[in-house]
Amino acid sequence: MDVIDRTGPARAWLATFFASVVALAAGSVLAPRQVYDGFIWRYFWGPVYADAHNARCAVNDGGSVSLESGQAACSNAADQGLVVAEPGYTLVSEVGYMIVGLFFLIGILLLLRQLHLGRNRNLFFGLVPFMLFGGALRVVEDANNWLAQSAHGGEQLIGYPLNTLLISPLIYFTVFFLTLAALLVSVWLSRNDFVESYPPVLGAIGSVLFVVTFSGLVAASVLEESIGQYPAFLLVTVGLATGIAYALYWLADRFAPEINSGTGYIGLVVLWAHAIDGVANVLASDWWDAFGLPFQYVPKHPANATIISVTETVFPSSVTSVIGTSWPFLLVKMAVALAIVWLFNDEFIDENPRYAIVLLMAIAAVGLGPGTRDMIRATFGI
Repeated sequence: MDVIDRTGPARAWLATFFASVVALAAGSVLAPRQVYDGFIWRYFWGPVYADAHNARCAVNDGGSVSLESGQAACSNAADQGLVVAEPGYTLVSEVGYMIVGLFFLIGILLLLRQLHLGRNRNLFFGLVPFMLFGGALRVVEDANNWLAQSAHGGEQLIGYPLNTLLISPLIYFTVFFLTLAALLVSVWLSRNDFVESYPPVLGAIGSVLFVVTFSGLVAASVLEESIGQYPAFLLVTVGLATGIAYALYWLADRFAPEINSGTGYIGLVVLWAHAIDGVANVLASDWWDAFGLPFQYVPKHPANATIISVTETVFPSSVTSVIGTSWPFLLVKMAVALAIVWLFNDEFIDENPRYAIVLLMAIAAVGLGPGTRDMIRATFGI
């Protein structure tokens, strides 16, 4: 009965996965212009394709795909009714990624249950370095595009299609499979008595991957003149994020201890992860010139752009010219993160330890992964 209880949901998950793939494939064959060109390509693969070729947009006319480097050409193609995809995110793609992310989160939960893992809280801390690694790995593709544009005459060192593995959303699968491999190796070492516990080994593997990736970016900045070095941005971002996260954690512990009672230091890491994302966005968007960065960074996520737009509408230019327009994003990030930590009380975690840890891992990752990418990208001015 226990085997049936464990494998039943897993089989249902696999059945749903294959049914979804078949449905999309059938729709692409029966109605290619509507399903593939107008939905799959436009919102998901087209942006990746354009990003992989360092183009302003990719244009699908139903028979072929062309790349454009100027906004005027992209706008003209859209006016002609052609399917145009630009690098970055749209509301449709973000909702789609959210649904897919939740679905695969359930898959991860089922996988951990099959492996009898996920109840050890230290698993969360062992996975944090992989979140940093994912953000740094994404900057490798940013550097690849930057060098192609500024130093190598348009030729990418990591060409298509290999570079798609470093672009969202495929990079999530790249990092996932590397993390899964590290987890399986760590668990094997533990269960065969080579090590006492698997989370420290897992964390060590993730730390090595992050250090190697970041060191490669440092080496590139030394060897390539077009890649800058702005270590102050990295230090200020980490310093401010750490201070903000710890201050919120301490205040909650001092005046509302029920907020931290369930998660403990896991909650502190969640707050820090989203503080990194928020602070990096604010500094790169509003204070880029104070660090001597070569250009201002513009948010690609619709939610961030919406918050900035609302701020510009509510506050007069005399105010935003002094304090900037991105700071409400940081406030929203920290308020939401603190509220989420509060939801994970003792009772919830005790009754659903594996489910709680998986959710907390995902919540931290959606802050620390993009935040690390923004922070490191600005650190090298690319």
